[in-house]
Amino acid sequence: MTPAQTLIHYSGNAGLFLLAIAFLLTVYRVMRGPTLPDRVLALDMLVAIVIGFIAVFAIRSGYNLYIDIAISLGLVGFLTTVAFARYIMLRGKIGDSEETEPAIRAAAEQLAVEKGKKTSHEERANIRSDLSQKETK
Repeated sequence: MTPAQTLIHYSGNAGLFLLAIAFLLTVYRVMRGPTLPDRVLALDMLVAIVIGFIAVFAIRSGYNLYIDIAISLGLVGFLTTVAFARYIMLRGKIGDSEETEPAIRAAAEQLAVEKGKKTSHEERANIRSDLSQKETK
């Protein structure tokens, strides 16, 4: 084994060891919290650490297809982070968003229709009971 291969071997082992420590610390942050944005950031960091694992493994094995897998994982991780950030941004602000206005308006109209049906049904039931009471007298 040449000195360059020895250096790559030991550097790969050290990199995997450091990535494993970072992975464990990040998993602790995901579980511990304290807030949802902290957890989302930790999950994004987990994706970055896994990309690091894949990259180190690709260098050690010499199989370049792993780099393509790491790139696609990075794209999926980015989209996931954007989706979580959007969820956090809209959480608790349902009525304040322009995107949710039609849904809120439709729900209010549906409630009004159901309330109207309920009142008309109750009125008919009251009329029937009044008629039945008059017939029994």
